[in-house]
Amino acid sequence: MSGGRLTTHVLDTARGKPAAGVRIALYHISGQSHRKIAEVVTNADGRTDQPMLAGDALKEGSYELVFFAGDYLRASGQAGEGVLFLDEIPIRFGIPDAGQHYHVPLLISPFAYSTYRGN
Repeated sequence: MSGGRLTTHVLDTARGKPAAGVRIALYHISGQSHRKIAEVVTNADGRTDQPMLAGDALKEGSYELVFFAGDYLRASGQAGEGVLFLDEIPIRFGIPDAGQHYHVPLLISPFAYSTYRGN
């Protein structure tokens, strides 16, 4: 079994705390195909309870995490019911070595987001 894994977490930079209750979908990308392979909701620490992928399930290739930030921003009182500046946030990235740990966090506010490869 491979030692690689894919993890994520979400931090609410406007409120200065973890973003609990954010729905996240993970897709494997191949050409024009987007195949959903996981869907989770962040816990009280803004993290997932388990890695998004781990071991033999993590393969080299292209992936996309979609963070449903709009639902979170509305639920946390930071956005109304109208059109949002940020709603669904897709982050597409590559896994060149399935034996490594890839951590793809999201830092959000109602009007900005950022990501990086963490550990």
